[in-house]
Amino acid sequence: MALAGTIAHAQDVVADPARSPAEVAAAARLAQVAHEELAFHPERLAPVLAALPPRWAGVTERTVTAGRDLLAMARGRPGDELPAWRIVAPLPPDRLRAIYVEAEGRFGVPWTVLAAVNLVESRMGRIASHSEDGARGPMQFMPATWASYGLGGDVDDPHDAVLGAAHYLSANGGASEGGLDHALKRYNNDVRYVRAVRAYAEVMAADERAFLGFHAWEVYFRTTAGRVHLPVGYDEPRAIRAVDHLARTSPR
Repeated sequence: MALAGTIAHAQDVVADPARSPAEVAAAARLAQVAHEELAFHPERLAPVLAALPPRWAGVTERTVTAGRDLLAMARGRPGDELPAWRIVAPLPPDRLRAIYVEAEGRFGVPWTVLAAVNLVESRMGRIASHSEDGARGPMQFMPATWASYGLGGDVDDPHDAVLGAAHYLSANGGASEGGLDHALKRYNNDVRYVRAVRAYAEVMAADERAFLGFHAWEVYFRTTAGRVHLPVGYDEPRAIRAVDHLARTSPR
C-alpha cells in the first residue's frame, strides 16, 4: 500500500544515524502527515499495519492511537477560524533533550515522558501562545500551578517550563511507574491524554531517534476549510478566518 510504503520509508530515514538533520526532519513530517491521516480515518489502519514491516507496525499503531485519543479530546466540530497563535522554531533537539535529561535527573520523571508532554502541549515549544483557558508556556501551566511548582522560573522559558513540569509530575507520583498515570491525570484530567502521552513516550523509549522525528513535527489546525499548516512565522494577534489565511498564503 502507498501509505504503508510512505511510513516505512520515512521511519527508516529517521532511524538512520547516517542521515542529515534536514533529511530526518523532512521524513518525519511525511510520517506525521501519514499518521494523522490514519488517525482521521481509523478504518484504514488495519491494512496499513498488515503491510508494514514488523519494526514499524507497533510504532505506527501507538502513534496513530495517540493521535485518535487527542482528536477525541478536541472540543466540538472544527470552526472556520484559525487561532491567535504565534508559531516559533523550537530549541534544537540536542538542547531540548539535555533539558529533559536534566529534569529527569533532578525529579525522576523519565525524559521521554517530559518530551511527550511537551509534544502534546505545544509541539515541543512551537506554539508560543496562551491557551483559551489561560495556560502558558511550552508545557502549558495554569498560573496558580506554576506559582506552586515553577521553582521561581519563567513559565515561557523552555528550560524552566520543563523543570516545572517534572517537579509537578514528581510531586504527584510521576517518578515511579506505578504513579505515572495518576501524575499525568493530574496534569490533564482525561484518560485519553494519559494514554497519548504514554504512547509517544513508549515510542521514544524503544528508539531514542524517534525523538528526532517527533521534534520535527509541525503545527496543523483543523478548520471547516480543512487541516491548515501553521508554519514558523505564523503570528496572529486575533483569530482569523481560515479561508482568508489560505487565500493570502497559498501559492498563486
